[in-house]
Amino acid sequence: MIGGMDVTLHLAQDPEADELLGRSPLAALVGMLLDQQVPMEWAFKGPRTIADRLGAEDLDAHDIAAQDPEAFSALLSEKPAVHRYPGSMAKRIQQLCQYLVEHYDGDAELVWKGVDDGRELLRRLEALPGFGKQKAQIFLALLGKQLGVTPTGWQEAAGAYGEPKSYRSIADITGPESLTKVRAHKQEMKAAAKAAKAARK
Repeated sequence: MIGGMDVTLHLAQDPEADELLGRSPLAALVGMLLDQQVPMEWAFKGPRTIADRLGAEDLDAHDIAAQDPEAFSALLSEKPAVHRYPGSMAKRIQQLCQYLVEHYDGDAELVWKGVDDGRELLRRLEALPGFGKQKAQIFLALLGKQLGVTPTGWQEAAGAYGEPKSYRSIADITGPESLTKVRAHKQEMKAAAKAAKAARK
């Protein structure tokens, strides 16, 4: 349960993986961390796969932070691999969990719980290992749009991702139809970037 709401997310397009994302703040953060250079569903299925391989119902920041780095990397590398770059992602996940243990006693929800200012929440998200500004804004938009975490000014802090029904990111995905719209937007952005690069040559 995140933000006091029992929510079903539709990011992994897999019932068990999505159920974990909706109730586990750490799983949601890990999924967001994995969401780069691989298809979105693959990234957000990762937390469930990691939990299963650890023989756990949920992810635990203390447990992951304390794992032997080589063993944890091997766990993510087992086929099917959790990510295209399982070794570097294993390191990043452990860094994230170590940061959460150090700063939030291992409780991922404390990153946003009780925060009443959107800019402060964005600052906290940007401080997480592996989260740049864009990733932090997308996650902030997901918290606000789907998970009931709506501090004052959250939409402004999330930038374009906070706009209602903007279909720019995972924050707007609630089912197959919205997934198609977000995919189309991403393809447009890629094509525009490619065209701009070609124009500079």
